[in-house]
Amino acid sequence: MFPIKDDVPSRRFPVVTVSLIAANVAVFLWQLGMSPLAETAFVHRFGVVPAAVMQLLGRGADTLPVQFEFGPRAFSIDLPVDFYHVARSFFACLFIHGGIAHLIGNMWVFWIFGDNVEDRMGHVRFLAFYLLSGLGASVVHVATNANSTIPTIGASGAIAGVLGAYLVSYPRARIMTLVPIFFFASFVEIPSFVFLGLWFLIQLLSSAGSDVGAGGVAWWAHVGGFLLGIVLLPVFRRRVPSES
Repeated sequence: MFPIKDDVPSRRFPVVTVSLIAANVAVFLWQLGMSPLAETAFVHRFGVVPAAVMQLLGRGADTLPVQFEFGPRAFSIDLPVDFYHVARSFFACLFIHGGIAHLIGNMWVFWIFGDNVEDRMGHVRFLAFYLLSGLGASVVHVATNANSTIPTIGASGAIAGVLGAYLVSYPRARIMTLVPIFFFASFVEIPSFVFLGLWFLIQLLSSAGSDVGAGGVAWWAHVGGFLLGIVLLPVFRRRVPSES
């Protein structure tokens, strides 16, 4: 299933949603200017590396040697393991993507659902909510992949939080969805509680069946971000809707 649009109009321009999308696109364009080797090192330095986080918590060595293969050769970099670099990675990772499909998929979903959640919270609250959801999603990923030296990047954990908040805020909204059926595809309007409920179920089942410590999709980050979005919504939504 792929969402096309929802039927909830925005009451005001989604400043934060648009700004975050622009920031993600800008970072990706910057990545395109890097050599493949430089980009790989960049992802390792600014992505969340669970083993580095656990090493900091355990007050281990000040650096973590990480090896990665690039073509036929192997390279090694020493990641700084201190509070500044580790804390920075939890926020920097939200703006880094591994490819054009990764970027477009995340930003498209964020565009559909983010504007309405921003409406419900207000600009400043929404920005804080987004960052906290992304932070919490990364914490869940670290907890479930403690020994991994594979960097985690992407905005999907924060966006999962937005989806959780949307589910609670607009459970009866209609989501125009592209549904593939064998060799054909149909456009179907699905209630948001069905669409997002199925999405969460897929993430949960994928998490249960994933190989902990292996690369690929950070399923547990999606699960954690979604649940955190539901929990944080009462804290961040407007008490009294403002007049437009």
